[in-house]
Amino acid sequence: MPVTTPVAPATAPPAPDPSPAAGLIRALDELARAQRESAVRIARDLDIPRSSFGLLRTLQRCGPVPLGDVAARLRVDLSVASRQVSHLVEAGLVRRTVDDDDRRARTVELTDAGRRLVLRAYDHIDALAATTFAEWREDEIVEATRQIERVAAAVVAVHDAPRTAG
Repeated sequence: MPVTTPVAPATAPPAPDPSPAAGLIRALDELARAQRESAVRIARDLDIPRSSFGLLRTLQRCGPVPLGDVAARLRVDLSVASRQVSHLVEAGLVRRTVDDDDRRARTVELTDAGRRLVLRAYDHIDALAATTFAEWREDEIVEATRQIERVAAAVVAVHDAPRTAG
């Protein structure tokens, strides 16, 4: 009787997306995973938690802001933002200040050490982008940025819209 060697099943081609919108959502899922992996790698290189990476970049972009604004910009609960800020305050990367007019209000801002760390983060981002988009022309990068910003604005608008019953 002849001996047969089992053959590994061929990998089936991926099923087509049921619609262009479903294809866009799938592509966004893949992009989100890749972005998360990149952020994890950069945060590890900088020896900070990934969640801190986003918060530091947000503070660098917007400057001193109330803690509630930090939560809104990060799209997280105020308690989550407060815990993340506390960790960065303990690390000397962020400082909280009290509003002179409203003692209950807290403003959050980067320290000099936090600003230096963000600059190091951007060096990592620039190096990663240079490798990732080495074959792209500048106008292609600009157009991709414009389209991603357009998609992000559409998704945010839907999430921010009041929900209707039904």
